[in-house]
Amino acid sequence: MITKNIMKRITPFLWEIPKDYRHDMKVPCRIFASEKMMDDIITDRSLEQLVNVACLQGIVKAAYVMPDVHEGYGFPIGGVAASACPGGFISPGGIGYDINCGVRLLTSEHSFEELKPHIRRLGEQLFLAIPSGLGKEGFWHLSNAQMDKLLSQGVPWMIHNGYGEQSDITFSESDGCLADADPDAVSQLAKSRGADQLGTLGSGNHFVEIDRVEQIFDSESAKAFGLFEGQVVILVHTGSRGLGHQVATDYIKIFMKAMPNYGISVPDIELACAPFDSGEGRDYFGAMSAAANFAWANRQGITHLIRNTWGKVLGSQAGSLSLLYDVAHNIAKIEEYPDDTGKMRRLLIHRKGATRAFWPGHPEIPEIYRPYGQPVLIPGSMGTSSYVLAGQKESGELSFGSCCHGAGRQMSRHEAKRAVRGEQVREDLAHQGIFVETDSMSGLAEEAPIAYKDVDDVVNVVSAAGIAKKVAKLRPVMVIKG
Repeated sequence: MITKNIMKRITPFLWEIPKDYRHDMKVPCRIFASEKMMDDIITDRSLEQLVNVACLQGIVKAAYVMPDVHEGYGFPIGGVAASACPGGFISPGGIGYDINCGVRLLTSEHSFEELKPHIRRLGEQLFLAIPSGLGKEGFWHLSNAQMDKLLSQGVPWMIHNGYGEQSDITFSESDGCLADADPDAVSQLAKSRGADQLGTLGSGNHFVEIDRVEQIFDSESAKAFGLFEGQVVILVHTGSRGLGHQVATDYIKIFMKAMPNYGISVPDIELACAPFDSGEGRDYFGAMSAAANFAWANRQGITHLIRNTWGKVLGSQAGSLSLLYDVAHNIAKIEEYPDDTGKMRRLLIHRKGATRAFWPGHPEIPEIYRPYGQPVLIPGSMGTSSYVLAGQKESGELSFGSCCHGAGRQMSRHEAKRAVRGEQVREDLAHQGIFVETDSMSGLAEEAPIAYKDVDDVVNVVSAAGIAKKVAKLRPVMVIKG
C-alpha cells in the first residue's frame, strides 16, 4: 500500500511519488489533491495503478491523476499519460471502455423563474423523447454505409443530414471529428452494436440534466460563454455506447496476444499495450477515433431530440438552445508540447476520466473563447453542483492540458446499493427541489450523491493548482437517468 510518507509534496495541491519508489518506474507519478483528499485516495488501489502506468515504455515526464481519481481498468480513472509519438505506446486501458464518454452544455435564453412552471413537464417529455437505459434502441437505424460515414465524419455527418446547426461543429472539441478515424478497423460486431444506439443515453452515470446557473465567478468569461446568473441550461453526459465498448474489448484481446511479439511486458495485464506505430497500434488508434466520432454524433443526436422537445413544450416562447461546448473525457489524441529544451514534440496524450483544458490563445479553442481559455465542463452528482471552468496557461505545463472530469466515485456501485434505496434517493432529491425521471430504481441507487466525492473540493483543487479557473456553478433542477 502506498502511503503519504513516501511522497514528495511539491505544492499544497500537487504530490509526487518519486521515480525511485520502484525499480521499474520510467517516470515519477504526480497527484493533484488536497491533504484531506489524499487521505482518502491512498485507501484504494488507484495509486498502485498509477505506479504501474509509470512503468510503461515510452511514457513521458510523469504519470498523472486528477483529484477525482479512483480505481479503474488498468489505468486509474482520472489518469493522464503522455507517450512519445512515434516510439511510445498506446493502451486501451488508458482510454477506457466507454470511448469518448463526454459532456456537452446547452444554453437557453431563459431564466429559471421564467421556465419554472414548465420544468417538470420538460423533464417528463425529455425522458419520453430520449431513449435511456441499458441496451435501449434509438430512433436512427444505420445501414452499414451510413455507419461507415458517421464513423468517419462524426458531428459534421449529423449536421449534413439535418440534425443540428453549423455552430454545433465549431463548439465541439476537435470539431466533433477525429480525422484519423478508420471504419475498417472497427469490427462488424462493434458496428452492429452501435447501429441502433445513435441518440441514446445508456445507463450508469449517464444523464441529461436541466440546471440553473447558481453563481458566476468570472463575469468576462461567463459573458463570452453565453452564461448569466439564474439561466436555465442543459447538461448531456454519455458516450459511444455498445460500439465503443466493443472496440475496447476487441483491441484489448488483440494487444494481449501482440505484446510478446514486441517484447513488451507490463506489471498489470490490464495495461495491455502496443507500440503506437505498430500495425496493431495504428489500427486501434483508427478504431478508437471512429468510436470517438460515434460518441460525438450520439451526443449530437440527443441534442437534436432535446431541441425538438424543448420547442414542443415551450412553443413560441422556446427561443434557441445553443451549444456552449462539448468535451471528451475518455480519449487519446496527438498533441504538441515543448520538451526540456523548449523544442515542440508530438505526444499521444491518454486521458481516462480526464478532460482537456487548453489555455488562452490555443488555436484549437473556438475563436470567441480563445482569450479566456477552453470551456471545461465538470458534472457533479445528481444532488450537487456542476461547474463550468476555463483552462489556464499552467495546464500545459502542469498536466499536458488536462483537468478533472467530474466528482469521482468514492463508493462502488454495489456499496451504494447496499447503503441506500433508489426510492429514497429520489425522495431526498425531491425535497431539495431536484426531480428525477428514471426507469431503474436500482440504477438510481448506484448513482446516489453519497457514492461520489465532494465536487466542490475536487474543483477547488484544480482551481488552486492553476489548471483551470472557475467560471460558473450550476445546480440541478431536473435529472433524466437511464
